This record gives sequence, structure tokens and C-alpha cells, in this order.
Amino acid sequence: MIDLDYLERLIRVLDDSGIDSVEIERGGTKLRLSKTPPPVGSAVALTAPAPMLSPAAAASPEAPPAAPTAEGTAASGQEAPASASSHLVEITSPMVGTFYRAPAPDAPAYVDVGSRIGEGDTLCIIEAMKLMNELDSELSGTIAEVCIDNAQPVEFGQVLFRVDPT
Repeated sequence: MIDLDYLERLIRVLDDSGIDSVEIERGGTKLRLSKTPPPVGSAVALTAPAPMLSPAAAASPEAPPAAPTAEGTAASGQEAPASASSHLVEITSPMVGTFYRAPAPDAPAYVDVGSRIGEGDTLCIIEAMKLMNELDSELSGTIAEVCIDNAQPVEFGQVLFRVDPT
């Protein structure tokens, strides 16, 4: 994670220099600062840390499925999938922000139900504090469920996608 003081110093140095942009990787986080705003619908300013897999999703396929709890689905305000399979891997939000399925309002979604994904494929964007954070896949498989509607707020650890890794 990048320290806020460090980030503020970088911004000041960039403002005072003749350099237009700089890209830094530190502690697994890639940061790109630029004086020139990117064209509408282009790449994002910060790449988020890898998505977190829920403990249930990280369990091996041979493990018995966990029983769904009524209080968990009622408390979150979201419905449980009709056939929640234990072999599906949940991809959760690594931060609080706003979920976007596409790089621009008029662009197609990065992934839809049935999309085949590979490691490193961009799944969505999460906007946090005016920074657009791409969320990349850590696994290969097929999108079985998109759990969040476009432009909706998400919480840290909230399930965004369910992926069939087979």
C-alpha cells in the first residue's frame, strides 16, 4: 500500500518538474501519475491489488460445501443464487468504491455471464476517491454470475463475480 505522504510528495514533484507522467510499482501496487488527463474511456490511473478470494472459494473442490445462512443473505440485501455450487470461485472487491462493468459508458462490458477469462484479464473497474482501479483476474474460467449492477457502490470483500474454474 502506498503511503499518503509519499503520494503527495510524488504529486508535488511531478507538478514542479517538466515530466508529463510517471509510473511506479511499489509493494505490489502500480501507480501512474500524469499531468495530461487520459482520453475518455482509456486506461485507468491505478491498478488495484489482486482480487481477494473468499475463504469458501479458496477451499479445495473436494471440500464439502458450506451451508448457506439465511442471515447472511438477508443482512446483505442480496439474494443467494438459486443453485450456489461449491465449485464456483468468488471474486470479491479489494476496496470500497463504485463498480463499473466497462471502461466507458458507451463501451461494452469487460465480461458477461458465460465469458471465458484468463489470468490477468480485466474484469471491471472500481472507482475509489476519483481513481479508476482495474480489477484483474487471478484465475482462468468462465463467468458464472455477475453479482453487482453497473455503477453501484461496493464494499470491501463484497462478492463481485462467481467464476467456474473448469
